[in-house]
Amino acid sequence: MPRRHLHLHLALAALLTVGGLSACGADGADDGGSSAASVTDVDPAAFAALADDPGVTVLDVRTPEEFAAGHLPGAVNIDSSAPDFADAVGALPKDGTYLVYCQTSNRSGVATDRMVDLGFTDVYDLQGGIVAWSDAGNEVVTD
Repeated sequence: MPRRHLHLHLALAALLTVGGLSACGADGADDGGSSAASVTDVDPAAFAALADDPGVTVLDVRTPEEFAAGHLPGAVNIDSSAPDFADAVGALPKDGTYLVYCQTSNRSGVATDRMVDLGFTDVYDLQGGIVAWSDAGNEVVTD
C-alpha cells in the first residue's frame, strides 16, 4: 500500500513540474520580441481623472459626423474606419498617453489594439464609449 502511494506522489510531482514549466513559457517572455504594451480598459470616472492631465491626448475614433454631433472636451478626431487611420494615428508620438473612445467601445477596442501594434505603449480605452461617459453625467461638447 505505501509503495502505491509513493508512485502516485511521484506521478503527481512529475505532472506539477511539467505543468509549471509549461506555464513559465506561457508568460510571453520569449515571444519573438513582441511588445509588452497593452490597452488598459477604464470606466468613465477613471477616464475623466486621466483626462485632467494636460499631457494626455483624448482621441475620438468615430466618424467626423459623429464627432460633430458631440464629443468629449479637447478630443481629437481620427476616424478608425478611414483608410488612412494607421497613417494618421501613426503620425502621433508613440510615447504619449492616449485616452481613446468611440460610441460604445467597439471601434475603440479595435483602434487601441491597432495602436499597440503600431508601437504605442500608454493607451486607455473608455469602456462603454461616449454613451457611458454621457450617462455618467460627464460633459459632451459640440464646438
